[in-house]
Amino acid sequence: MHSLKTPSAHHPSENAVTEQIKPNPPSHLKALPTDETLVYQIDNNLYINLTDRCTLACQFCPKHNGCTEVKGYDLALEVRPPAQQIINLIGDPKQYDCVVFCGYGEPTLRLKPLLEIAHWIKAKGGHTRLNTDGLGNLVNKRNILPELSECIDALSVSLNAQNEAVYIRHCQPALSGSYEAMLEFVALAPEYIGDVSASAINGLEGVDIDACRELAEQRGVKFRQRELDVVG
Repeated sequence: MHSLKTPSAHHPSENAVTEQIKPNPPSHLKALPTDETLVYQIDNNLYINLTDRCTLACQFCPKHNGCTEVKGYDLALEVRPPAQQIINLIGDPKQYDCVVFCGYGEPTLRLKPLLEIAHWIKAKGGHTRLNTDGLGNLVNKRNILPELSECIDALSVSLNAQNEAVYIRHCQPALSGSYEAMLEFVALAPEYIGDVSASAINGLEGVDIDACRELAEQRGVKFRQRELDVVG
């Protein structure tokens, strides 16, 4: 198993990142997370819910439309779980097709526990995927892809729009330069991870699916079309 990198003085801590960007928790929270809040199964994949926070406020996201549920699982968090708590809930990762870091918020906002859990899964013979908004480099102020490459098998990035204007309209980023940072992340990712895809939502007003597909293919990654109001 690869050893985890120790954050240097140039690597912001999870708390420092959180304080700096002040991401957006949902308006209503559960008192304490249940096991099914933290890890939940859809088909033969196990999903890990590390955080409810995100630097985007996507208008198509259920949590910004008064819903905290995905496939019947209530994913609202008040306490963000430590890595070991998640590990204890996974069991044998080989029983799943894939263990997916996804959940209710952006997993790379909690990069340290993400890496710790993913390394453990790989050491146990499991397959890992990260679903991300592609802003991990922007938020963490460094290229996190070398670290991800040691423990993430597949990467799915939410492209969401064919240009910055449509992206800002629907995703409402808190950080300036988010769209370009996401595109740079998509372009860089195949150098580190073999299975990379980018996605956009069909049916979202103003989103040109063909143009999004072209953006993805120009950057050497697969394109996946999602459908509006279909979550999970």
